[in-house]
Amino acid sequence: MIMPIELSSIYPFLATLWQIFKNWWWLPLPFWLWPSAKFLYLYYIKERWDGTVKKIILEIKIPKETLKPTRAMDQVFAGFHAIHDIPTWREKWVEGVFQLGLSLEIVSIGGEIHFFIRTPEMFRKLIESNIYSQYPEAEISLVDDYTKYVPQNIPTKDWDIWGVDFVNAKDEIYPIKTYKQFETESEKEEEKRVDPVADLLEGLSTLKPGEQFWLQMVVKPVLGRDKPWQEKGRKLADKLARRPEKKESKSIIQEAAEILISGPAEKKEEAKELIPPEMKLTPGEREVLAGIEAKLSKFGYDCNIRFLYLGKREIFFKPTTKVGFSFFKETSTENLGGLKPTSKTMTKVKSVPFWFFDKRRLYLRKRRMFRYYTKRWNPLFPRPGMTYILNTEELATLYHFPGEAAAPALGLSRLETKRKGVPSDLPVEQ
Repeated sequence: MIMPIELSSIYPFLATLWQIFKNWWWLPLPFWLWPSAKFLYLYYIKERWDGTVKKIILEIKIPKETLKPTRAMDQVFAGFHAIHDIPTWREKWVEGVFQLGLSLEIVSIGGEIHFFIRTPEMFRKLIESNIYSQYPEAEISLVDDYTKYVPQNIPTKDWDIWGVDFVNAKDEIYPIKTYKQFETESEKEEEKRVDPVADLLEGLSTLKPGEQFWLQMVVKPVLGRDKPWQEKGRKLADKLARRPEKKESKSIIQEAAEILISGPAEKKEEAKELIPPEMKLTPGEREVLAGIEAKLSKFGYDCNIRFLYLGKREIFFKPTTKVGFSFFKETSTENLGGLKPTSKTMTKVKSVPFWFFDKRRLYLRKRRMFRYYTKRWNPLFPRPGMTYILNTEELATLYHFPGEAAAPALGLSRLETKRKGVPSDLPVEQ
């Protein structure tokens, strides 16, 4: 028979627990609050330092008869990668220094198309010299921020907006379709080349006065120590190629201990295959493997891409957004990577249980999308996330300066004549 526990015997135990809690309840708080305190501290000092960095916007204009292939822009982005910097301990934890990036923007204002690069002023010489090295006939000028010339409280009773962020459809290691995969890229005559930017520019040139389309790619150079994407890519490539896993070598002490405990291990003869695993891959698997290994061979950027369509309500036409979707479809494939819109930030809200809040939620999403675009923030700012790696070849496919023969869009602002050479007054770093 089980004897019932007397309550009088429990009271001293509970009283002891209460005394411990009352005296030491605060002890776990520092450990619990440390991650949030660390995040807020870093956010504060980074914002303070970022406020001291002056940003400028450069507009790039190219002559009509430029014949430069897309791979020229590949070299430009390789040169841009030099802005990568590793802050010291003091710079990171005391001054708030962090890796700065660039914003590559293609903008149509009433059908007039512009190529912009927003950059910290300290990088202006590097940006200009790398562009002039491949496009010596280009014209680069300092311009005002075009985002300031629309109402800053969009959406309003007169203006509406629609926007979305894009994420990688697969793991960031899988590449998107690049300029090398377009069939006629090897053609010497520019008018015979297939250019994915041509359709985008043609669509943007059809916008009417009062309509604007903003495409933005915020990019930050990264190395393996910043984000282990190359290591992850090599593991994926080995898995796809069915290469045997590398066995970790044991130390002499560990081997001696195993022999003393269990005796010498029996050597097993491994059956050698006559056909290497790589030769058993299907053509599709080889294409995926080649694409991943090609991506790993070039410098990478941590990116987030978005576009906004905005305009006056009397002419706002939502199907115009299909211009942006079509552009990213051209550079996407089913077996490799691609860019797809994410519903997390899209200015479209449809919820069944809370439909009566949809109008307010939609308004807040539109305000947030406009603010994040103008600030050039990542989708989850101030926290990291929803960014992905694109290498120089992929960026060059999405952002380059096509000639008039390959992209005859009437709205693209071009120079009438070529420059004779690099401007003599180009600043030279001492």
